[in-house]
Formats: sequence, structure tokens, C-alpha cells
Amino acid sequence: MTEICNSKLQLISKLAELKQRSLRIVEDLSEPLNPDSSEQAVEVEDDASLEGQALLLAKEIASVERALLRIDNGIYGYCVRCGHAISQGRLEARPEAALCIGCATAEQ
Repeated sequence: MTEICNSKLQLISKLAELKQRSLRIVEDLSEPLNPDSSEQAVEVEDDASLEGQALLLAKEIASVERALLRIDNGIYGYCVRCGHAISQGRLEARPEAALCIGCATAEQ
């Protein structure tokens, strides 16, 4: 039970951090482009990179939110594919893990 509480706290903290990073990216992307055309090219390239980061962050946020939902539903720590327990070491390393190491390895 203590492990789940610790995991929930980690996940809540991670979610807040991810959302803050995502907000900063949205703010950066909403800035108007520089009127200088040579600067615009650099900014457009930077924006493309930021958009990629935003997509990755959105996926990570969704993963953390699903983990918190599994905690609330009492199914945290069990593989969503096979139903076996996820090792404590894996959950400590990746508290948002939804798959046991066997299923995660098979997915790759």
C-alpha cells in the first residue's frame, strides 16, 4: 500500500511538471514570428522541433494520467495486457508502466 501511495505522489508530481513544460511550449509556439525573413526560417525550424516535443509530452501526460486512473481503480501494478503483477523495480523506475517487462519486451 505504501508503494502505491509513493507511486501516486511521484505520478502527481511528474504530471504537474509535464503540464508545466507543455504550457511553456504552447506559450513559445504562440509567439508571433519575427518580421525578418532569415530569422523566420530559424523560428519555423525551432517551432517544428517544439511541436514534436509537444506531441511527446502529450503522450507522456496521457500515460501518467492513465496510471493515476489505474491507481484510483485499484488495478495499478498489474499488466494491462496479461494481468500479471508488474515488478516493483519496474514500477520504481517507471511508475507509469502499464505493461510487465515480458509484455513490454514483446511489444518492441
